[in-house]
Amino acid sequence: MTKDLGVWTAEDCALVLIDYQNEMFEVIRSETPAELVELHVRLLAKTAKAYGMPIVLSTVGVKLGFNGPTLPSVLSELDGVEPIDRSSMNAFEDEAFRQAVQATGRRRLVIGGLHTEICLTFATVQALKDGYEVLYVADAVGGRSQTSHRTAIERLAHAGAVPTTALAVVTELFRDWAGPLAGPASDVIYWYFSQVPKLTDAVGVAEAEKRAASAHGGH
Repeated sequence: MTKDLGVWTAEDCALVLIDYQNEMFEVIRSETPAELVELHVRLLAKTAKAYGMPIVLSTVGVKLGFNGPTLPSVLSELDGVEPIDRSSMNAFEDEAFRQAVQATGRRRLVIGGLHTEICLTFATVQALKDGYEVLYVADAVGGRSQTSHRTAIERLAHAGAVPTTALAVVTELFRDWAGPLAGPASDVIYWYFSQVPKLTDAVGVAEAEKRAASAHGGH
């Protein structure tokens, strides 16, 4: 693990996605709307795939019958990644999940999870206790209420987790427009630039970026 850099690299990290299921999306009432959370999770998945990063995907309650599987749009970006279904609120209390994270060989985790106050927080504070470093993706998570979401964010800050955003993950991990990941990064970024204006104008995309995305084949 690289300890001497303030920024992370794709070679340092694994992506951990927890409980991106329909039942969780339905009740998001915090600052990032559910449709943007969904887009940002897809962006993270595309990024990890493009950069060759290990991915751990988990669900809760599918086998027990009270939740459905990972949202199809998210799962479509994760070809070959098998979800680990759990009964535990804290994903790290599930042995299969814990072993899957260990098997990545990475000690830096980029984590997203629904809801912020449960799935994300419990897994993150446990990961920190177990010696991992954690970036949590603030615009790829959501809570049942603004209060529960913000309280969870405060808890994560006290625990030592570091917030980031999905687009920041894309750019931080490839680092250099002249580097070897610039091509895959461009594909992912232009895809995002083509998609996000369809959902909101609260994320800035310049007209030149929209034209570049269209020319690049973003769709």
